Amino acid sequence: MRWLLPEHIEDILPEEAMRIELLRRGILDLFFKKKYELVIPPLVEFTDSLLTGTGHDLDLRTFKLVDQLSGRMLGVRADITPQVARIDAHLLNRKGVTRLCYCGSVLHARPAGPAATREPIQIGAEIFGHAGIGSDLEIQGLLCQALKVASVKGVRMDVGHVAVFRSLVRAAGIGAELEGDLFEALQKKDLSALMGLTKKLDPKTRAALLLLPELYGDAAILEVAEKKLPKLPELQKALATLRALAKACPIPVSFDLAELRGYHYHSGVVFDAYCDGVAGPVARGGRYDEVGKAFGRPRAATGFSIELRSIASVVKKKKR
Repeated sequence: MRWLLPEHIEDILPEEAMRIELLRRGILDLFFKKKYELVIPPLVEFTDSLLTGTGHDLDLRTFKLVDQLSGRMLGVRADITPQVARIDAHLLNRKGVTRLCYCGSVLHARPAGPAATREPIQIGAEIFGHAGIGSDLEIQGLLCQALKVASVKGVRMDVGHVAVFRSLVRAAGIGAELEGDLFEALQKKDLSALMGLTKKLDPKTRAALLLLPELYGDAAILEVAEKKLPKLPELQKALATLRALAKACPIPVSFDLAELRGYHYHSGVVFDAYCDGVAGPVARGGRYDEVGKAFGRPRAATGFSIELRSIASVVKKKKR
């Protein structure tokens, strides 16, 4: 039984390997054409660098081991994006806008789903140093073009914005403990828990938080949010960003204003892309302006990563 591999870890055989390689080349060629520069971060880093600013979720997904040379704790990367942010902040150290791309394997301590691999292959692109909506639009457009290069069908996108919830919490002066409980209830769409947690809040804040799980659907829900949610500057700005993304996106878009994936990591727009033939998201991304600050150099940042093995499996089904 020496040939057996751990659960959710697999060899990639010639046919699949060729599909992945052709996709990698095609998408990287697109990135190069759009003036994104390639970086290749290391597979392992010290955990105090690798997990800086990434929140609890990535910590749980990261394999850890002790470095026999230094005695310090190492982590095998579970996501390449924080590494690229470190490269931008500390190694390149540029003042203007920087566009970077990457491709490589990551390792997850636990699979994301019952049929998921623990060794995904990520390919992605990031923009650093631009805080305006222009970079959000550019990243969204680039992702759509990359999925077009992959020739996947039925591409669609779910979009949220963490500032909608965050602005309500801050305006009401809600403490960290209650904020965490509200976050958990919204993630689970648990209305009964939300009703209990918001009992002592002022009526306007309570009504807004209870409305969030209902604000899911096409661009029309943004108009509902505009009318019914408090007129907070940060919240209004978030809705304006979402409207602009809806108008510019060439693929079908749905919105979920209770979507808080990566809440302690992302700072603005968050999105997942889906396609026919794959159960979960094939790409994820969003804005994460706070990560550079965690590395000691504040830098606006937005980007996405695509799971190459997922879209390669769709190419296989289509050819059959």
